[in-house]
Amino acid sequence: MQNLLDRFLGYARIETRPDDNNTSSPSSVSQMLFAERLADELERIGMQEVTLDGNGYVMATLPANNGAVTPVIGFIAHMDTSPEAPSAGINPLVHTNYDGKDIVLNAERGIILSPSDFPELSAYTGQTIITTDGTTLLGADDKAGIAEIVTACEHLISNPTLRHGRIRIAFTPDEEIGRGADNFDVKRFGADYAYTLDGGGIGELEYENFNAAAASIGVKGRSVHPGTAKDAMINSIMVAGFLDSLLPQRERPEFTEGYEGFFHLYDIRGSVEETMMKYIIRDHDPVKFSERKKQLNEAVAETGRRFPGATVRAVMKDQYFNMKEIIEANYHIIDSAVSAYRMAGIEPVIKPVRGGTDGARLSFMGLPCPNLFTGGHNYHGRFEYIPLQSMEKAVEVIVNLCISANK
Repeated sequence: MQNLLDRFLGYARIETRPDDNNTSSPSSVSQMLFAERLADELERIGMQEVTLDGNGYVMATLPANNGAVTPVIGFIAHMDTSPEAPSAGINPLVHTNYDGKDIVLNAERGIILSPSDFPELSAYTGQTIITTDGTTLLGADDKAGIAEIVTACEHLISNPTLRHGRIRIAFTPDEEIGRGADNFDVKRFGADYAYTLDGGGIGELEYENFNAAAASIGVKGRSVHPGTAKDAMINSIMVAGFLDSLLPQRERPEFTEGYEGFFHLYDIRGSVEETMMKYIIRDHDPVKFSERKKQLNEAVAETGRRFPGATVRAVMKDQYFNMKEIIEANYHIIDSAVSAYRMAGIEPVIKPVRGGTDGARLSFMGLPCPNLFTGGHNYHGRFEYIPLQSMEKAVEVIVNLCISANK
């Protein structure tokens, strides 16, 4: 599947960072340019009904060739990459026949991808590993998903003896900033159910995700010359630090796993006069999720009481909810995925998503949409990597899902 490797490397080199401060869709010009490229490529490989709307959503159809009425299956991936790590000038490195030892990403800067830090890396000894050069993220989240979907469609087009029903695909903008489903037209997409290709290591199959909210907190203090500041200065940075200290210090991403929720202060910028804090709040359990939001609001109120001369205001917004209840009511799509995995020689690893996907929101919009693996690891950072063989298996799973629905 040389096309798969070349396709992914080409996608990865294109910067598609979203802009949370821009309310347009897509939030960055680079995403629309990538969408235009994808639409052209889909037409070139023989996809039909290729559309790109003004909000940056690419959709296309692989028509049925089975002469029968079967469910319409969708496959979805997102075009943007995480804004939490550098993404300009991505230079993916290909390491063939990985020897199980440290991988030097950047000798000059002493950046090493090591199985001592990431033990799962050892499982891919002998395989082809695609990494960053240690200065940016890779973008396998979710350009690997896009590459896998396009390659699977190309394979089905090139092998018409593989019988399948109508297949719909979509590529979305701004998933990483919680807007991926904002302008998704479920009716126009027209699938009975779908799968996002947005998971991690090989075998992962996910239909439980976090309930999610985001909070922006503005703290206004009072700047006074430090030489005359006694009883007059209110340092907004220190006020912000006090607010954060009111939250459970062990309920952060770096201390939690499995079904454990968290508060994550992912951005803070400020001066004595004014500080802005950005949090995400996550929990699988809806009751605990509500309690977390209440807890953050209480911390804001307490900080205001503690520093009466400061102004502390929070704006909180729900982002998406746990799709578990929707998928369990349509569990046949999980059964189909399990069968497709096993046909590819993969034993499914069903686990909760410690994050979210477009599929979570789409499930509540009437399109049940669990999440399949792409094969990637260490998303959103400089140590992101993906084994080529895992990507090839993801393509195989997509093809299996398409042809199995024909039976």
